[in-house]
Amino acid sequence: QAQLVESGGGLVQPGGSLRLSCAASGFTVGYYAIGWFRQVPGKEREGVSCILSSDGDTYYADSVKGRITISRDQAKNTVYLQMNSLKPEDTAVYYCAAGLQARIRSNNWYLSVRYDFWGQGTQVTVSS
Repeated sequence: QAQLVESGGGLVQPGGSLRLSCAASGFTVGYYAIGWFRQVPGKEREGVSCILSSDGDTYYADSVKGRITISRDQAKNTVYLQMNSLKPEDTAVYYCAAGLQARIRSNNWYLSVRYDFWGQGTQVTVSS
C-alpha cells in the first residue's frame, strides 16, 4: 500500500530554517513526481514545489523561490524540502503528494488534482 509520511515541521522564528521530510513506502519516489503543498485554514491548497521523476527537474512557487529547495534521496526513498529565511506567511500545514509522471508537467505541477496520494501533513509555524 502506497503511503507518504511527512515530518520535520515545528515552530521557528522568522529568518530561521526547517527541513521537511516526505518518506515513501509501497512505491519508489524515483518513479513518481513528488510535490509539496501547503494550506492554511480558509484557503486553497497551494503548490510550493515539485520534483519530477523523469529528469529530476524542479519547480517552485514564486513566493518561495530562492528560499526553498526540493531534493530526493532515492536510497532512503525520501523527498526533502529545505526551507530557509522563513517568513510568518510561510505558516501552514505542509503536505507531500505523489503523482504519475505522465500527468504532471511544468505547466500543471501546482494543481493538487494531478496528484494521486497524499501524506497527512506537518505543521510549520513561523513566529517570534
